Amino acid sequence: MSPILVRPVREQLEHDRIIRQLQAKFRRKYESAINPGAEQNAPIGAGPAAQYPDVVLTSMDRGHKVQAVIEVETGESVNHLEALAQWTHFSKLRVPFHLYVPAGMVDVARRLAEDNNVYVSEIWSYHAVGDQIRFTLVHRNKDAPPPPPRKPAAPKKAAAPVKKAPAPVVNVKTVKKKAAVPKRKPAATPKKKRK
Repeated sequence: MSPILVRPVREQLEHDRIIRQLQAKFRRKYESAINPGAEQNAPIGAGPAAQYPDVVLTSMDRGHKVQAVIEVETGESVNHLEALAQWTHFSKLRVPFHLYVPAGMVDVARRLAEDNNVYVSEIWSYHAVGDQIRFTLVHRNKDAPPPPPRKPAAPKKAAAPVKKAPAPVVNVKTVKKKAAVPKRKPAATPKKKRK
């Protein structure tokens, strides 16, 4: 459930209408499933860790691999809390994350994504023209998505202790005799001749 527990009714209707329009828009290229309102029709993941983005686009082939996830925000839901609660999780998935925001909230959405280290593949703005919603691509991230977080490696087994070879036995007397160096006599200085 979104951190915005009670979205104003008018915004919720607009939000769900945009989701349905996006579903129709992508229907030819992908199998698109939506999660309007509080519905949980198309999860990403399983169990308690499952996430429910507004639109889930999957391939039409037999594997139904997820191709992208889309999150639609309204004027009220472009905020720091939403960015932390949903955008960060969607950006960590191994699929492109697309964010749709009202035309007047594009700069706010960019700043929130940047401040919270949210990787957004595309940011789209939307505005109503009569009964139709028009979408405009305002940002496309050309960089590769960050690698998914790595699982910690399994602890390595401790290696068997290495046995040291015993130190060689040394005869101390022999070593002392070899080490003893005979003292040298100082060199004789030449004597001066007397006249």
